Amino acid sequence: MHQPQFMRSNTFRWAFAVAGMLALLVIVLFGFIYWKTDDYLVARSDTAVATQLNFIAGLPWERRLEAIDQDLKQDARGVHYAGLFGADGRKIAGNLERFPPGLKMNDSVQGISVVRALAAAPETRVIRAIARRLPNGEALVIGRDVDEAREISHVVSQALALGLLPAFCLCLLAGAWLSMRAQKRVEEVNQRVQRIIAGDLRERLPHRDVDEPFSKLAAIVNGMLDEMETMIHALAGVGNDIAHDLRTPLTRARLTLERGRTNATTLQQLQAVADRAIGNIDQSLTIITALLRLAEIENSRRSAAFGNVPLHEMLREVCDIYEPIAENKNIDLRVEAGHRLSVRGDRDLLFEAVANLVDNAIKFTPERGKVEIELLRGEHETIVRVTDTGPGISEQEREAVLRRFYRSDKIRNTPGVGLGLNLVAAIVKLHGFRLAIRSGRGGRLEIICPDSQQA
Repeated sequence: MHQPQFMRSNTFRWAFAVAGMLALLVIVLFGFIYWKTDDYLVARSDTAVATQLNFIAGLPWERRLEAIDQDLKQDARGVHYAGLFGADGRKIAGNLERFPPGLKMNDSVQGISVVRALAAAPETRVIRAIARRLPNGEALVIGRDVDEAREISHVVSQALALGLLPAFCLCLLAGAWLSMRAQKRVEEVNQRVQRIIAGDLRERLPHRDVDEPFSKLAAIVNGMLDEMETMIHALAGVGNDIAHDLRTPLTRARLTLERGRTNATTLQQLQAVADRAIGNIDQSLTIITALLRLAEIENSRRSAAFGNVPLHEMLREVCDIYEPIAENKNIDLRVEAGHRLSVRGDRDLLFEAVANLVDNAIKFTPERGKVEIELLRGEHETIVRVTDTGPGISEQEREAVLRRFYRSDKIRNTPGVGLGLNLVAAIVKLHGFRLAIRSGRGGRLEIICPDSQQA
C-alpha cells in the first residue's frame, strides 16, 4: 500500500517515535501509581483488620457476638468478613462458612481464600484476613476484601484510554503537520533553485528573520547567490571590456602597418611605422599581462607564505622608486612613516598595491601638485594613506573605479588600461584588509589593516 509522502519523511518518523516513547512513559507512570496506591490500600486495610481483631477479641463473650453481628450489618458494600469458631471448628457467628484452611493464627494479616455464607449460595473470595486463638479455645477470624485495588485498576484503564490515546493521536497529527510544513518549504526551495538553475539569477531562497537553522542557512545561501550574481555579471562584462580595450590598439597597429606598407618609401619611414605598431601591440600585451596578474592574485594560495612586512620600510622604498618620476612632472612626493608598524602579508603583493596607488596619484596630479604617502595608527587598525591634489574621485564613481577597464571621462586622454585599482582591490581582499576611497576634490585612498591581520 502506497504511503502518503509526509509519512515517509524523517520528521514524521521522529514524531511517531517520540509519541511512542511518550506513550510508554505514561504507561509506566500509571503502572507505578497503581502499584504504590495498591500497596497503600492493602497496608491501610491490614491495619484496620488488625485493629478490629484486637477490639473484638477484648470484648466479653456476649458483646463479642453482638459486635460481629453489628459490624456485618453495617457493611453496605459487603467487603467485611468475620467468623467465630469453637474449639472443635464449628461456626458460632459471622459470615464465614468455615475456618479458612491454611490461615495461621499468629496475629499476622495474610491473603487467603475463604468461603462466605450467602442466602443464595456460598461464595469463594480471596481476602486479607487475620486469626487469633482466644483464651477460651475459640478462634476469631477478621477479614476484608480489598476491592479498592480493582476500582483503582479500572480508573487507571479509563484514564489511559481517555487520555493517552488522544495525546498519542495529537502527537501524530503534530508530526504530520510539521512534516507537511517542512515538505512545503523544501518544495518551495526546490522550485526557486530550479529557477536559479534556469538562469534567473535574481531569485533567492525564502527565509524569515527568526532564529532558526533553516532561515540562517537560507540567508547564508542568499548571500552566496548575491556574490555569485555579482561575479557572473562582472565575468559577463569582462569579455566585452577585453574585446573593446584590445580592439583599439590592435586596430591602430593594423592601420599603421597597412599605411606604412603603402606609403613608406625609405627605411626610416618603415622603422617609424614599426615603432608605432610595436607601441600599440605593447599596450595590448600590457592589458593581457594585467589580466593574468589579476587572475593569479584572485586564485592565489599565497597566504600560506605570509610573513612579517615592515610597512615603514616598504613605503620609503616605494617613495624612492617614484621620486624621479614625480620630479619630472614637478610634483612634490613625500612619505610620512614615523611609526614602526608591521602587518602579516605578502611583501611583494603589498608593495605592488601601494605602488599602483602612488603611480595613479602621480599620473593624475597636475604639475606643481603634491602626493603624500602616510603610515598612520588608528583605533585597532593600521592605515596606509595616499593623497594627491588631482581631480579626485566623485561620490558616484567610488564603486565604478574598482571595476575592470573602467575609465572616467575626465581621464580618457591619460595613458592606462583601467586595471590598477582593480588589482589593488584584489590584493587587499586577499590579505583581509579594506580599501577605502574618499570622494571629493583631491584623491585620497586608504588601505586599512585591522589588528587581527597584523603580525
